[in-house]
Amino acid sequence: MRTRWLYTLSCSMCFCAVLLCAAIARAADAPRPLPVGLDAYRAWDRWDEQKIGMRAYMRSTYDRTGGNEGADASHFLYQVSDDFNVTLDLEGSGVLLFSRYNHWHGSPWHYVVDGKDYIVQESSTADPLHPNHDSTFLPLAAFPSPLNETWAATKGADLVWSPIGFERSFQMAYTRTHYGTGYYIYDQFVPGTPLSQPIKSWNESVIPDQDVLDLIAKSGTDLAPADANESKGKTNVPANGSVTAVTLKGRETIRALTFSVAREQAADFKDVHLRVTWDGRQQPSIDTPIALFYGAGSLYNPDNREYLVKAFPVSIRFANDRVYLSCYFPMPFFKSARIELTGAGQAMEGVDWSVRTLPLKQPRNQLAYFHATYRDIPHPTPGEDMVLVDTREAEGAKEWSGSFIGTSFIFSHEGHLRTLEGDPRFFFDDSLTPQAQGTGTEEWGGGGDYWGGGLHMSLAFAGHPVGARSACSGLVQGETGCNENQETISANEQEKIESAYRFLLADLMPFGKNAVIHLEHGGTNESSEHYESIAYWYGLPSPSLIETDQLQIGDTAAERAHQYSSPEASAPYTISSRYEWGVDTLDGKTIYPEHEDRGRTTKGTSEFRLHLRPDNLGVLLRRKLDYSFADQRAEVYIADPSKANWKLAGVWYLAGSNTVVYSNPKQELGATEHKVETSNRKFRDDEFLISRELTQGRKAIWVKIKFTPVNRPLFPGYPLGERAWSEIKYSAYCFVTPQNPK
Repeated sequence: MRTRWLYTLSCSMCFCAVLLCAAIARAADAPRPLPVGLDAYRAWDRWDEQKIGMRAYMRSTYDRTGGNEGADASHFLYQVSDDFNVTLDLEGSGVLLFSRYNHWHGSPWHYVVDGKDYIVQESSTADPLHPNHDSTFLPLAAFPSPLNETWAATKGADLVWSPIGFERSFQMAYTRTHYGTGYYIYDQFVPGTPLSQPIKSWNESVIPDQDVLDLIAKSGTDLAPADANESKGKTNVPANGSVTAVTLKGRETIRALTFSVAREQAADFKDVHLRVTWDGRQQPSIDTPIALFYGAGSLYNPDNREYLVKAFPVSIRFANDRVYLSCYFPMPFFKSARIELTGAGQAMEGVDWSVRTLPLKQPRNQLAYFHATYRDIPHPTPGEDMVLVDTREAEGAKEWSGSFIGTSFIFSHEGHLRTLEGDPRFFFDDSLTPQAQGTGTEEWGGGGDYWGGGLHMSLAFAGHPVGARSACSGLVQGETGCNENQETISANEQEKIESAYRFLLADLMPFGKNAVIHLEHGGTNESSEHYESIAYWYGLPSPSLIETDQLQIGDTAAERAHQYSSPEASAPYTISSRYEWGVDTLDGKTIYPEHEDRGRTTKGTSEFRLHLRPDNLGVLLRRKLDYSFADQRAEVYIADPSKANWKLAGVWYLAGSNTVVYSNPKQELGATEHKVETSNRKFRDDEFLISRELTQGRKAIWVKIKFTPVNRPLFPGYPLGERAWSEIKYSAYCFVTPQNPK
């Protein structure tokens, strides 16, 4: 009896041990919490991880007509008063991760965090007619360098990377409106997504930690872990064809990839292609000119700078008669990595290379391959954006889960700067509205006013490292300045190559299905400059965002199938309009014609049923709407299929409309203006994130939208206008764990 009891006890203990080991294994394989705010810098070595449940958006003061009015400045959502001109207005929790302004224009800026107004300004604000050339942000402790830089360092822009957390709402407003340009990147998260720290309301006493400032200050130095394993060697590059520098085997992450050549070889080396293929895939994920990959359009260095590029993830350094090109982006592979160099017409001897790696422990579906997608665009199509990358066409896979993390690009081979008026526009996960809309190319590259006419600068995450100075270097802030025929100061052909870079770390932009990265060429897509570009992105060829249902409002069969009910809704009506893309016409040619759709408006409540995947990690609910109705706001409630218990999921709020108030007085301290401008772009896609708690394990949910009007005029004294909630189409996307690729 005792023996049987001991045997039973032993079996039970073994069974518990197996369960415990399985639980430990599951915990070890579970995705780590998403790094939030400053933690994204500390966890920079996790750049390659999936960011499931995180969404990034970039808003700006762009010209709503698709043109370049006022160089995309001073288009305000609304004005509360003459000294409170609103450019950004959000509800829900999130983190503002980046803001860019042109010099001090607009300062003092109002940062209204969860209803409390904080004044942020630049030290030139007190006397903007006599700006402080050693300007800083105020309060200085909250916005220290190198996490934040003013135009004194950037050659034209004020850049803020200090994270601004908000728990319920955030609003940004400009006190002054002369050349009030800006763009802003913020994150929001599916409620219930594990985060590295809770999102807390920012205040001016929140000071960035010194360890993060010290880390960013290391840009340009060796960031690889000391215990990384190094392989190194020397190779000769043929004039034509490729040579394999090294083939790595195993399951590892590249933590440093470095090349060096003799300084006299630099001009020939710049166009050698770096080609990297992961895990024996059919196509390389990196195939780019090597200088541009490392952040510069050329390796021409006439003023003998030590650093041509001194960015955080890449650098180009001149020392001891050699040029050193270093990259620290983490690059995982699971079987092999083949690194090749392809000749560019001139044979080269004695190219040194070094690769440092660490063993890889994480599950494959938690990471993503590193990509650098190169485009050579000698003749941009008039009227159409350039496509820097469309992941739906990448390496034979239509669906990818990962993050867009930046660009390096040549915008002229002739030293022309006027082409910098082109705006970046980024589309993620089937959205037809750009989730990211900027105000210009040099703004994207961290500058302003064409970097003061072509001045060089290289910061951790933005830079203009090479290019000729322009004779129009003394341009007035806010004016487009140079013309297409403006002569450059240098006649050297290498120096006429103008390039810039922008890298995204804390402000990276995740996607779960696809990413389409656009850039205008010139303010109205009219430039004929020769562009070359690299789009950097991480991607796993498996989606983490899957569309599970779609409800077309106004379609009788679709409304019946989804049990749509909206007692106070209007009858279906037809809308003929456009999305917010580029110019409609160019030189008499129609670029983006109108198209029709049908929808309804309601001033009450709408209910409908949507299908989900039970294994979801939260839901993205997208709405196509008529943006001519201002400040659309609603409470969103969710219930299970029984409709027994409705729970508030949050507030869905979209500030502004296709009508803006434009105020751009000619004088620095000119009075605020009230010019009403309405664009012909009524269509917009907008997103709302639904908590995991309300969706996980469910094959379907009920959604209730309760309209809560915002009765605020465009500016004091302006007619209020009709308020309503617009519904054209709802689409449900489930966040899921991506599969391991075959």
